[in-house]
Amino acid sequence: MTRLLVVTPRFHGYGDSIARSFERVGYETTVHHYDHVDSAAKKAWNKFRHELPSRLAGDDLVQSPERVTAGAVAAVRRVRPDVVLVVRGDVLGMDFWGEAAASGRRVAAWLYDEVRRTPRFDPAAVSAFAALATYSPGDAKGLSDKGIRTLYVPTGYDDERPVAPSCEAARGVVSFVGAPLPGRVSALQTLRDAGVPVRAWGRGWSDHPIDRARTWRMRGRGIPNERDVPGATAMAVMRDSYATLNVHGDQDGFTMRTFESCAVGGVQLIDRADVAEFYEPGSEVLVFENEAHLVELAREVVARPESFDDLRRRAARRTLAEHTFVHRARVLEQLW
Repeated sequence: MTRLLVVTPRFHGYGDSIARSFERVGYETTVHHYDHVDSAAKKAWNKFRHELPSRLAGDDLVQSPERVTAGAVAAVRRVRPDVVLVVRGDVLGMDFWGEAAASGRRVAAWLYDEVRRTPRFDPAAVSAFAALATYSPGDAKGLSDKGIRTLYVPTGYDDERPVAPSCEAARGVVSFVGAPLPGRVSALQTLRDAGVPVRAWGRGWSDHPIDRARTWRMRGRGIPNERDVPGATAMAVMRDSYATLNVHGDQDGFTMRTFESCAVGGVQLIDRADVAEFYEPGSEVLVFENEAHLVELAREVVARPESFDDLRRRAARRTLAEHTFVHRARVLEQLW
């Protein structure tokens, strides 16, 4: 059996989902969370030593790159895998990539953000050690045009991940779960101002004093909100609300939410007509062209929620048939 080491951030457990998908196609997998912090004292130190200066500089560093790299190198030496799959990996130094590829070991990196937003990741340098994949079709083409072969592999859904039986706070609203990026804030404010009931989940929205302190905010956003919830509850939020919002802004890759909300039978309001690559607009998802169109669609769903039951079922069926992490694992295997 091929030993696979998945080197990944902890981000919502997606690295673990990817590892489980490879187990299902026949690999022996081990996961190393390269951004893991093992004590409250270290978390507090990292927040003030790395995260605060990083935010002031417009960056997203939360730990020392040297510490992260050393931990990942140690994991490779401990596990001695046949294949190393790195998820994102933009804070890992070149010492890691060299160690990962030592003795002819096969290495791959799967990026779920655009290269322009990961300034520490040098595709040309990393490609000397690892085959590359990205969720961004634009990056896949741009890098390949530069002679860096890059496979386009979109994100997906973990069909073994648990989903909470219900979320009462999601009933009767248009929901959003995730970070408060500007386009998302604007969309929810527009819906709220138009009289559409909305609610957002996550520490970046939450008015709880602890969450405001953790996200360096002095004031609220004026959107009805809830604190962070576990992944199983987040899935229930998307399923149990009238509809759930998916705003990408300047991303050209599709978020995990694109597949998750459909998988659990949510009514997805999405800002990307090119979602037709995965789902049929109007039949499996609802695509809005601008905020006025968003309000129109949201009002329709709120007024006649039962009319979208078939859309919910079609979206879930399509996801399980075509867009799970097992499907993605079989594509990623091409890298080695």
